[in-house]
Amino acid sequence: MRGIITFLLGTLVVIIATTFLLHEDEGELITIGASSGPFADMASFALKPVLEEQGYTVEIVEYSDYIQPNNALANGDLDANLFQNVLFMDGYNEENGTDLKNIVQVPTAPMGLYSSEFSSLEDITSGSEVALPLDPVNSSRGFLTLEDAGLITISEDADPFAIEESDITNNKKNLEFIFQDAGQLPRSVDQIGLSLVPGNFALASDMKLEDALVLEKMNEYFRNQIVINGEDAGSKLEEDLINAVQSEEFNEVIDQDFKGFDKPEEE
Repeated sequence: MRGIITFLLGTLVVIIATTFLLHEDEGELITIGASSGPFADMASFALKPVLEEQGYTVEIVEYSDYIQPNNALANGDLDANLFQNVLFMDGYNEENGTDLKNIVQVPTAPMGLYSSEFSSLEDITSGSEVALPLDPVNSSRGFLTLEDAGLITISEDADPFAIEESDITNNKKNLEFIFQDAGQLPRSVDQIGLSLVPGNFALASDMKLEDALVLEKMNEYFRNQIVINGEDAGSKLEEDLINAVQSEEFNEVIDQDFKGFDKPEEE
């Protein structure tokens, strides 16, 4: 009887030790949420391999909306997420009393001016209609893209996040602006002839970023970020996520598979 008990205890010890070693070999499990599409792909194919080289076990969770990834992060179901810019995050924090923190910018699909009628900026005829996003932040991005293209001039006093038509001091092509829901803008390329399409909607409609007449020059407020919970600020997780995004391996995948994405300036 004593021999059987000894055998069973020995077996239990082996099972526990094996489980511990397997868990240790797998590394710390971290879960990253990302919006379906290019950012889920970026998390899976550019970010995850680098983190696994650092010793983590990485699970990617895809979301089809822009609310649940932050809810899950705030609730502790995620360790980080990848889908939003700092303006969106700040708005979520203010509305929900949360403490999410952006830690590093990632390459982001820029807004582009697309046309089914004109093959270059020079070909755009006077009085042409151009469709822009309806919401103030994205319509402002559209106006700034038109200014960078040399088509309009915006007053220096304009709020860069809430530019209005009245802020335009020079409209060289006498463009007429039509404001639409962002999801409709890819169709407006054919229906109207000129349309400023946010990058995520362009890619979702199988449009190529490099086909745009001009692409947005993004700034830190519009470029997407990796976001963590404020309680993880200063942690090893934060450091490792930043190092992963800034690694050579990550950027090689971006250059190969995410052509046209606007990359943060190297620090």
